[in-house]
Amino acid sequence: MHVNELRRLPNVLSLSRLLLAALFVPAGRGARIALICVAAATDFLDGWLARRTNATTRWGALVDPIGDRVFVVVAVFSYVLNGELSVAASLLLLARDIATALGFGVARAVPALRGVEFKARFPGKIVTVLQLVTLVALVLGAHPLTPYIALVALASALAIADYTHALLRARAR
Repeated sequence: MHVNELRRLPNVLSLSRLLLAALFVPAGRGARIALICVAAATDFLDGWLARRTNATTRWGALVDPIGDRVFVVVAVFSYVLNGELSVAASLLLLARDIATALGFGVARAVPALRGVEFKARFPGKIVTVLQLVTLVALVLGAHPLTPYIALVALASALAIADYTHALLRARAR
C-alpha cells in the first residue's frame, strides 16, 4: 500500500468522515443533521467513485470502514455522554461494529485466518444506513427511539451472521 493512494478522491471522501465526526460533537441540532447527511453522502460517493473510476485501493478498503465507524461511534457516544442515550442502547446501535472489530482482531491473530480479505457486505451497509437514520431520529428527538434501535440491532445480528458465514467460507477455501 502506497501513501499516495490516500490522495485519491474516494479516499479523501472516506477520510473526511473523521473531520465530520470531530465537528459533530460541538454542533447544534441543524448542523448535526447536515453532518449526518454529508457523512451518508460521502459514504455512498467514495465507493461509487472508486468503482466507477477503477480507483479502488487497499488503503480505500481500510479507510472507508474506519471513517464510517469513527463517525457513528463519535455521534453515538456524544449522546451517551449527554445522557440522551443509554449505554445499553448505544451497545445495541454499535453491536455490528463491536463484533466486526473483534472478528477482525481474531482473524489477524489466528494464522489460518490471516489471509482472509475483509470486504464490506450488503447487510453491513444496511446497518450503516439504519444507524444514520437512527441518529437523525435521535437529533430530531423522536420518542420512543426503541423501534429504531431494535431495527439496527436486528440488522446487526443478521450482518454479524453474514460476516461470520463469509469468514468461515473463506477459511474453508
